[in-house]
Amino acid sequence: MIGRLTGILLEKNPPQVVLDVHGIGYEVDVPMSTFYNLPATGEKVTLLTHFVVREDGHFLYGFASQSERFAFRQLIKISGIGARMALAVLSGLSVSDLAQAIARQEIGRLIKVPGIGRKTGERLLLELKGKLAESVPATAFALEDSQHDILNALLALGYNDREASAVMKLLPAGASTSDGIRQALKLLSKV
Repeated sequence: MIGRLTGILLEKNPPQVVLDVHGIGYEVDVPMSTFYNLPATGEKVTLLTHFVVREDGHFLYGFASQSERFAFRQLIKISGIGARMALAVLSGLSVSDLAQAIARQEIGRLIKVPGIGRKTGERLLLELKGKLAESVPATAFALEDSQHDILNALLALGYNDREASAVMKLLPAGASTSDGIRQALKLLSKV
């Protein structure tokens, strides 16, 4: 099994990258969360990998962090969730957001991911319950009730998880729900 690759980033064609490791070019599919954090082409990069051998080919999936790879491996264990669907989930939600959605049983966050319908979302909630919490730092779950309400309000207004999570980091600690929503909308309108 190939567990990790370190080499020069040759190509970036979402969701695939080509990594030159001592003269061998590895095609690696990565979630968009990893893709956005890659250095420029020609730079050195290390990816944790998951190698899949199937009847129709050999496939290599790469991740920037241990928690992403762990979440991917948990996702592909679920009946009906293949590697492509797992990459889509990790592209639409960060690992901590996915773990929070599972812990809080928030199907609404899951069905926003392209390709995830209500039935698949319910299956994810059921089968991942308690499995992702250990891969995410406890601070990821430390949102106060008001912060949770602000985040849900932003999601309900149509902002995606990445936008909502980014603006949540900019809000002052201890902001009330109404003040937090107002400040978050001001910040989002400036972007």
